[in-house]
Formats: sequence, structure tokens, C-alpha cells
Amino acid sequence: MKQNILILGDILTILIITFIGFASHGKAELSFLPRMAAMFFPLVLSWFILAPFLGIFQSEISADRNQLWRPVLAMIFAGPPAIVIRGLILNERISPIFAVVLSVTSAFGILIWRIIYFFLNRT
Repeated sequence: MKQNILILGDILTILIITFIGFASHGKAELSFLPRMAAMFFPLVLSWFILAPFLGIFQSEISADRNQLWRPVLAMIFAGPPAIVIRGLILNERISPIFAVVLSVTSAFGILIWRIIYFFLNRT
């Protein structure tokens, strides 16, 4: 059950980060939904491919505050492939600076969520 909450929280966090990113550029209207999806789904895909390799869904890791670096690192590495997939989907150039910004802001967002999760699930 806790793992399901963790996974749903990760997805919701990525969704919120995606929306905030678009909103910060004044592009939060319904017409931008396909572009949001072209960013959201590749980031979720990259996240769920990389996350298990760092063990971030294991309860002993998610319950240890000293392991909060793991989801941050996973998100930093999930950003660049997500940008490549997005570029291929939209047939647009792949911007390295966008990959850095996405990775850092997403890592910050996932860190906030994982800290909240840690404090809500302390035993």
C-alpha cells in the first residue's frame, strides 16, 4: 500500500511540475495539453525506468532520510532522456539547457514530495 502511495505521489509530483513549468511560461491553457503530455509522459517513463535501479521504491530506502539523495539523483538522470523523447515526439530541437532546467526543477519537486512522504510515514 505504501509503495502505491509513493508511486502515485511521484506521478502527481511530475504532473504538478509539468503544469508549473508551462504556467511559468504563460502556457497553461487547455490548448497546450498535447504539449504538456509530450513532456509529462516521457518524464514519467524515464523516471520509472531509472528509479528501480536506485531502489527508490523499496520501503527501507524511502523510510530513510539519509537516502533522499536517491530520488534526486534519479530525477536528474531522468530529465535528459525525457527531453530527447519529447524532441522526437514534437519534432523539435533538443535543448541541453532545457534538459538541465527540467532535471533540476523536477529533482527539487520530487525531493519535496519525498520529504513529505518521509514525515507522513515515520513510525
